[in-house]
Amino acid sequence: MEQAFKPNEKYMRHAINLAKTAAGHTSPNPMVGAVIVKAEGADMYVTLEPCCHYGKQPPCTEAVIASGIKRVIIGSADPNPRVAGKGVRQLRAAGIEVIEDFLRQECDSINPVFFHYITRNIPYVALKYAMTADGRIATDAGRSMWITGEEARAHVHELRNYYSGILAGIGTVLADDPLLTCRLPGGRSPVRIILDSDLRIPLESRLVQTAKETPLIVIRGKEDLPASQETGGTPADPDKEEIRADRQTLLEEAGVTVLTVGKDEYGLRIPEVLRELGKRKIDGILVEGGSRVNASFVRAGAVQHIYAYIGAKIFGGSKYPPVREAGILQVEDALELTDPKVQIFGSDVLLEYDCPASAGVRMRAPG
Repeated sequence: MEQAFKPNEKYMRHAINLAKTAAGHTSPNPMVGAVIVKAEGADMYVTLEPCCHYGKQPPCTEAVIASGIKRVIIGSADPNPRVAGKGVRQLRAAGIEVIEDFLRQECDSINPVFFHYITRNIPYVALKYAMTADGRIATDAGRSMWITGEEARAHVHELRNYYSGILAGIGTVLADDPLLTCRLPGGRSPVRIILDSDLRIPLESRLVQTAKETPLIVIRGKEDLPASQETGGTPADPDKEEIRADRQTLLEEAGVTVLTVGKDEYGLRIPEVLRELGKRKIDGILVEGGSRVNASFVRAGAVQHIYAYIGAKIFGGSKYPPVREAGILQVEDALELTDPKVQIFGSDVLLEYDCPASAGVRMRAPG
């Protein structure tokens, strides 16, 4: 009697490690690793269901079928509606044995950004901030360089290499004149995204000056509604709008992409921001904003992951918590975080959390 085949975890874990080496180089596609065991009539271990449609590359299923592989062991199912089980059916129709969901949890953990983007058409959002041991992201004078040491700051550049976009607010630009690039050797800089409702970004800023080398998107707010409209609104200031239009023209001439979204009582509408970025195939963003930008994403229920770097310092004071001008009134309404992870970088600590239910958070208005 022929003994039932038992997949080998060693080979799938090797495929998982191979997939992770592609971090920062596959967006908006997933990271995938595959290991072929033996030669003709081989077994193939693959972390994600092989695709069956034409995209940047021909269908993977065609290559697998043509190769003579006799068995395919799959980790993750592909949630892409263009695949979603069709790849498995094609392989089985060709006489290939398929084993699904092998080490699925570990394989799923490779592609949270892709899974979120492909099912929602908006970017996966990771909130990153560095704070002191007493919970401040700056001194009361607004100084924040540097809360953490070199090792922790180097790790941030790994995140910038991983995510396809990096987002900050105009306050950060005016205070620090950052570049927001990845400084890893061989790394890939993300698309820089600035929330700037009134187009205050200086033309001489390092972001604008490098826009033709590293993409820069500036997101402004729509004009105020005329007061006569039933919805109400503040009368638009023609002079102010003319200035904005002129600045937009100059920014676009410098290579900046300017997008316009609606505003609400909190500022730019974050769901609209995410939809506009999703249309441009930005599948994941690292938010490196200040307290107010962080609050806008938390209040919108738009955060999937948190990176909280804790520096070995105490600032004291009463200003600049990581999330400012927003808050819950009841403990039971708090944003619940899950799946904690801890890393040590010299004297600093990184806490990571998932935010699986952030859309349900009820935050109060500023003021």
